[in-house]
Amino acid sequence: MAEAKTHPSQEFEKILKDSATEVASFERHDKPLIERIQHVLHSNPALVPLIVLVLSVAIFGIALGSKFFSPFAMTLILQQVAIVGIVGSAQTLVILTAGIDLSVGAIMVLCSVVMGQFTFRYGLPAPISILCGFAVGAIIGYINGFLIARIKLPPFIVTLGMWQIVLATNFLYSRNETIRSQDLDAQAPLLKLFGWTVVGSLTLGIVVMLLLVLVLNYILTHTAWGRHVYAIGDDPDAAELSGVQVQKMLIQIYMISGLICALAGWVLIGRIGSVAPTSGQFANIESITAVVIGGISLFGGRGSILGMLFGALIDGVFGLGLRLLGTDPQWTYLLIGVLIIAAVAVDQWIRKVAG
Repeated sequence: MAEAKTHPSQEFEKILKDSATEVASFERHDKPLIERIQHVLHSNPALVPLIVLVLSVAIFGIALGSKFFSPFAMTLILQQVAIVGIVGSAQTLVILTAGIDLSVGAIMVLCSVVMGQFTFRYGLPAPISILCGFAVGAIIGYINGFLIARIKLPPFIVTLGMWQIVLATNFLYSRNETIRSQDLDAQAPLLKLFGWTVVGSLTLGIVVMLLLVLVLNYILTHTAWGRHVYAIGDDPDAAELSGVQVQKMLIQIYMISGLICALAGWVLIGRIGSVAPTSGQFANIESITAVVIGGISLFGGRGSILGMLFGALIDGVFGLGLRLLGTDPQWTYLLIGVLIIAAVAVDQWIRKVAG
């Protein structure tokens, strides 16, 4: 009996299928371990800061025992991180677009001063004063976004200049006067809302910070707007060609950043119990520190806002742990500085292979 002939096209398809199977098998089994690790870290940018956070908690827990793991110590870390976490959320949105905002701390303090001064100097109801503070944050954010998106000025230069302008405005407007806690309790307790405790030492400020991070994480990972943020940071020209309105998006992002800073200003009043124009002086640096340690690339387009939260918590854990050990406070700055450089080095290492 004659054998059935195989059609040439079927033979060709069989050869392609066998070749693809061999290539896939080669890639699956022969990819170096180090490269697989890099790809895992690239796909999960919050993994590195999470590992560092767990290790730091474990080390200080072993060294300090129940003194470190007490509910008071854990809550104290969260209280210290609340402001940085909120301002860091604003900074995260900006840095994901390959920008930077050096004015976030100054905006936060000015908004808190506006909320306090509008209530005590002009006699406005506290809710109206709070809305005015949010309006100030949005306006400053809009100016930053307009200069960066429309005029095409570098984000570093724009926000550096805005930082100086807002800082000076803050001191000139407030006359460097602090509104005391007793006055707030008597006339505007709403301004101290986020200092109120929920359970034990857990304050509303901590709850708001955690909710803000979770909401922004959902927006960035599950909405078209969030995908556009990453696209702009990865390649703004390609994003423009794919239909993303880059200029409009950048203005929106800087405005949202200003609004988040205003929220941080309101939380700051509850945290310190007063309206002080000299508070939060290092919030801009602390927010950038949290973002960088959190694995968010300064080149834009890669990172997770959860990583920023882990980065802020790492800073808080190191700060409290070293203080409880009785070491010189300068060791905290030294170790955080090492972590910043290491985080940038890891980011470059991941990008080199995964890119």
